[in-house]
Amino acid sequence: MIEPTDRGLYCRAGDFYIDPWRPVERALITHAHADHARAGHGRYWTAAAGEALLRHRLGRDIDCQGVDYGETLRFGDTRVSFHPAGHVLGSSQIRVEAAGEVWVASGDYKRDHDPTCADFEIVPCNAFITEATFALPVYRWAPSAEVARDVAAWWRDNAAAGRASVLFCYALGKAQRLLAELSECADLPEDNAYLHGALVPLTQIYREAGIEMLATTPVTEQPRDHDFSRSLTLAPPSAAGSRWMRRFGEHRTGFASGWMRIRGNRRRRGYDRGFVLSDHADWPGLIDTIEATGAQRVLATHGRADVLVAYLRERGIAAEPLVTDYEDGPDV
Repeated sequence: MIEPTDRGLYCRAGDFYIDPWRPVERALITHAHADHARAGHGRYWTAAAGEALLRHRLGRDIDCQGVDYGETLRFGDTRVSFHPAGHVLGSSQIRVEAAGEVWVASGDYKRDHDPTCADFEIVPCNAFITEATFALPVYRWAPSAEVARDVAAWWRDNAAAGRASVLFCYALGKAQRLLAELSECADLPEDNAYLHGALVPLTQIYREAGIEMLATTPVTEQPRDHDFSRSLTLAPPSAAGSRWMRRFGEHRTGFASGWMRIRGNRRRRGYDRGFVLSDHADWPGLIDTIEATGAQRVLATHGRADVLVAYLRERGIAAEPLVTDYEDGPDV
């Protein structure tokens, strides 16, 4: 029902594409990360909760329809609906039904609770298109509240020593999740939390959606001689090692990512601390999800699709890799 083409995943029965990477007339978008949501399409459909993020990324004037979770749309001979994927605000799985068969394209997803977006919903199907970003048994996540407490303790220790704390994380999803989890932590330092300019508009969209997060101030609003010691600043990975970092004086750096599960990654990238926090499913999450859908056919894309496919085949599930232009970007 859904097939790969040079433009993206195409549903011939409904004449639409899912997360296409080249311009098409009708694009159904799972979420607003750049490898899934690209400019140049004629019309867009996405979950209503993520519409503001999509317009911020692609332009306010795009022809875009926000769709409530569970609402049914008709495209040709298909019935289509969006369901929570638990990845970032407004992220969706896309369910496609035709001729008594159901396919689900998951986009990116995670099974852990995230206070900034709707929890993942199991959608029974015949065929399931899954990501495989962290499809190795070594990748297993601790509860995000526990990770936030570790971040808070690191911030407190640095503040006590008069050092600034700069935590690198992806601008859309990860930063807001950290701020939401930190807002629930007790005994935070009294010093301010700041945001790199790239995080400010996206965080504001989350606040306007009613997401409660730690109060923050833009770094750009501070004078050049501002004292950032004892403060926490969230910034995108691209800021690491840049001239922008000079304003913090003595500081320590951290990186929040699923890749930090492998200690060597932290050392190679030169961060003082690594915090294991991902907006993608870990190995148990992938396996549990696939089994829960009841899918007889599984197509795995990006990441370690080869490992996941081999594991599923050993368990009697018809699995195969699916080549796409989706990337393992810094949102992991």
